[in-house]
Amino acid sequence: MTIAPETATKPSVLFVCVHNAGRSQMAAAYLAHLGAGRIEVRSAGSAPADQVNPAAVAAMLEEGIDMSAETPKILTDGAVRASDVVITMGCGDTCPIYPGKRYEDWVLDDPAGQGVDAVRPIRDEIRRRVEALITELAPAPA
Repeated sequence: MTIAPETATKPSVLFVCVHNAGRSQMAAAYLAHLGAGRIEVRSAGSAPADQVNPAAVAAMLEEGIDMSAETPKILTDGAVRASDVVITMGCGDTCPIYPGKRYEDWVLDDPAGQGVDAVRPIRDEIRRRVEALITELAPAPA
């Protein structure tokens, strides 16, 4: 059975990190920006911080992506259930496991407490991985 494009559901991705303040926020922002609406994006943390890491906000602004209005969100069972792909950000976070979900762990340095110079290479690696994820999940129309 072929699903008509207008009725096909978009793939969905959840990025999880403990504080949902740096890596997961940058990954979600890149996926939302570069995915151009082809992929549903979520991010959350098991112990969300009070605010998004200012160095991560500054590093993403250099890429033309404004995350200044984002806020860390708590990880919920519903967010995991609603996602096709769950990506943890190398922080040893525990996440509910459900059959049929794809789980990945992206081992990345933690930008917490770092300046923009230290965050840029983390940001660039996240972009590389997000671009590969987009190509896999929702390639651009021909």
